Amino acid sequence: MRLILNVIWLVLCGFWMAVGYAIAGVICCILIITIPWGLASFRIANYALWPFGRTVVDRPTAGTASLIGNVIWIVVAGIWLAIGHVVTGIALCVTIIGIPLGIANFKLIPVSLVPLGKVIVPLP
Repeated sequence: MRLILNVIWLVLCGFWMAVGYAIAGVICCILIITIPWGLASFRIANYALWPFGRTVVDRPTAGTASLIGNVIWIVVAGIWLAIGHVVTGIALCVTIIGIPLGIANFKLIPVSLVPLGKVIVPLP
């Protein structure tokens, strides 16, 4: 079931959301000081391509630097990526088949807003 949902996700919204994260990551990596945000953005782009069967957990060693970095990320790119998830989530929830995909989009909103201090792990 995960494979089917991931393939449908990839076709309907996963590719475009991953492109958004990749663009944010490239911009962050061009500006040398924002490379940590760029790496986090690439990590989330990978997750946005194939989300079913994986989850996001807090990294226990994340501290104040992650908190400050997340505040900067929200202002610069996080809010726009979260808006993208809200719009595609609502559009997917219009159909019965798209409801699980819309819910998955809504679950990606927290990690799109605060990516630092998070780890993506496979589900058992």
